[in-house]
Amino acid sequence: MRMINDRLIDVAPVTVLGIGNIILRDEGFGVRAMEYLDERFRFSCDVRLLDGGTLGPELLHFITGTEHLLILDAISGDAPPGAVYRFEDDAVMAHFQEKMSSHEIGIQDVLAWLTVTERAIPNVVVLGMQPYEVTAGLSLSPEMAAALPHFAHRAVEELVRWGIVPAERPKQSRQSA
Repeated sequence: MRMINDRLIDVAPVTVLGIGNIILRDEGFGVRAMEYLDERFRFSCDVRLLDGGTLGPELLHFITGTEHLLILDAISGDAPPGAVYRFEDDAVMAHFQEKMSSHEIGIQDVLAWLTVTERAIPNVVVLGMQPYEVTAGLSLSPEMAAALPHFAHRAVEELVRWGIVPAERPKQSRQSA
């Protein structure tokens, strides 16, 4: 726990950060993927799932001190729609150098700030998917929605690499969640 502006901020050793703009359909994929994980899995108190939306520097307060950061995002690259991207270590900052969208500028700035203040997060992985549609709308395209289970499995694999093994929620409790 850290004190910021007279408030206690709980920072977990592992943070899963979903980022993206949920009013632009597939652009909000990272947030939707984080919600999917939250609905289907139980995590230990060592893990914090965080909806970063399009926040920028404000994220600094919530991820400073975490040891492992898994960023889930929609990533516009050169691959066809539905392609999965994975960046780790130096490749993370190289990816964010391209500044695909405003929220990516924000996370790039946060990671850079942590590095120059000697508080860099030791393990950062970005897991993302090439969007099908980036148009106005509150739901994912049918293709991105169908890809959520496989993508969530990839995210869980990343967490397992860090020693985090989430428990799958029973189907009955998922429906009421």
